Amino acid sequence: MRLNRPALLLFSAFSVLTLPGVAQAQAQRAPLAADGAQVNSIVAVINGDIVTRADVDGRRRLFALNAGLNVTPEVLQRLTPQVTRLLVDERLRVQEVQRRRIPVADADIAQAVQELERRNGLPAGALVAQLRRAGVEPRVLYDQLRVQIGWARLIRQLLGPQAEPTEAAVAEVIAGQRARTGQPEFLVSEIFIPVDDPSEEPEVRGFVDEVVSQLRRGVPFPVAATQFSQAQTALQGGDLGWVGSEALDPEVAKIVTQMPPGAVSNAIRVPGGFQIVALRQRREVGRDMATVLSLRQAFFPFSGTLDPNNPTQQQIQTVERARALANSARSCEAVEAAARAGGSGRDPDPGEVRLESVQPPPLRQLIAGLQPGRASQPVIAPDGVAVIMVCSRETRNQAELTPDAARQQLVRDRAELLSRQLQRELRRRAQIEMRS
Repeated sequence: MRLNRPALLLFSAFSVLTLPGVAQAQAQRAPLAADGAQVNSIVAVINGDIVTRADVDGRRRLFALNAGLNVTPEVLQRLTPQVTRLLVDERLRVQEVQRRRIPVADADIAQAVQELERRNGLPAGALVAQLRRAGVEPRVLYDQLRVQIGWARLIRQLLGPQAEPTEAAVAEVIAGQRARTGQPEFLVSEIFIPVDDPSEEPEVRGFVDEVVSQLRRGVPFPVAATQFSQAQTALQGGDLGWVGSEALDPEVAKIVTQMPPGAVSNAIRVPGGFQIVALRQRREVGRDMATVLSLRQAFFPFSGTLDPNNPTQQQIQTVERARALANSARSCEAVEAAARAGGSGRDPDPGEVRLESVQPPPLRQLIAGLQPGRASQPVIAPDGVAVIMVCSRETRNQAELTPDAARQQLVRDRAELLSRQLQRELRRRAQIEMRS
């Protein structure tokens, strides 16, 4: 039996992979330190807490794997200054979370790991196994997640009533957006690196320039933002969402309005530190009509990589199983049930999908031609086969600001301001000793 040439699957086009490099990580090991030393020396002391060489090595390995970088001594050495500074700031955050008794249970970490596995299409336990094969102790990931979760909870607690915007405040945001109808707005991602002491600015500038260099060498912006940004948006890979120029720092707005989509800025000096921004898209306020779909997908994995000219018996049977589902399924519930019964670990629901943004074009054409309730024929890829069904289709103005979105925007802005203020205060009060 000859199978058709492989096509990209829907889950590949739409999944937001929080750890994109981990799924492809090789069991490549480098020395504990770039110079081959095995001594777990102390590199920093923060209010009595220490950061060790092993801490730095584990985090830089995790970043290198996430970013898809080769884990070589040269790469690890290049990452050392950024990672060391990040770990110092994280120690300060952990100390404050603990001082205020903000709980972060092991169950919270487990849930976060499960979410990472779900978004990466990995079965339970696979992420930890991949980290270990790549020479990264799972504790490195657990520690990072614990800091992120605890700090976010602390900031929300400190916001108090400001975490629940009034209806009047929400209405004001919506009215302001409608008044700007037709003006440009921008889909922006950010990385913010603070400068807490003017004497440290040259060192921080070098740090930020190296992050920019990594981005231009192909490191995904969400990965760099998650690892290095001190903004609240780091939890969302730096995503600021759609903003007008008036919502940005004037120096940032001046650059963003001139950037082409897809570009990454140089370091921009802003109050409190440096900002790096990526412009993903631009549009006019209030004007962005789109075809929005809800979908279901069932994925059936192959036991090995497909050779279209010489498929294995398992691959032939898997394609036949997908074809039977395509011919029999009459509802999205049926496709979802088949997906969960298949046990692939892939989420059958990719969430709302904008048809115009689907890549590659052949996949967009396939989905565009599907009527709601009609399953696609099997879509074959090197690692498996999928069946896709459109559940609903509607034309929607994506630029219309909803009350929920306005509320989230208000809370995000308030949380960001408070987070930066608190981080500066923690740095100012801290006793930090850096060791070579």
